[in-house]
Amino acid sequence: MRYDENFEKLCEALEGPGAFLVVESQGRVNAMTIGWAQAGVIWGQPVMTVLVRPSRYTHRLLEKAKHFSVCVPRRGELKKELAFCGSRSGRDHDKIRACGLKVAEGRDGVKYLEGCGLVYLCEVCGRTELRDGAVAEPALGRYYPDPADLHTLYFGRIISAESSA
Repeated sequence: MRYDENFEKLCEALEGPGAFLVVESQGRVNAMTIGWAQAGVIWGQPVMTVLVRPSRYTHRLLEKAKHFSVCVPRRGELKKELAFCGSRSGRDHDKIRACGLKVAEGRDGVKYLEGCGLVYLCEVCGRTELRDGAVAEPALGRYYPDPADLHTLYFGRIISAESSA
């Protein structure tokens, strides 16, 4: 499918229970629940942008990763798994095993979670850190109680977008 074909389903998940950000680095696969992402065209190519705070374990993995995937469950599915992966750290838990999730390998070896309705396989093509003064109020006060924990934005060229909805 084209990367933008199911945009409304991606937005519905991000505005609701979330989606899984899956990263493999140094032989370890981790899943983190995300509620913020963007899909569009940057640098003349389809790109998914995900935001991860430096305090998160996933941030450390992404710093060394070549790929990531964004996996969107079908409406009403995997709610407990999303809640678990959004409230536990991969430093302390093998979240994929604890949730009984299955990892598959897609194009270019990108890992993703089986059983999701939408899957975006991405190759990291850039990153930038939000800096002090980059976020305006009221978002700064609402989302950044610790101004030292501003997100890093990771840009992933979408190499494949798949739907099994």
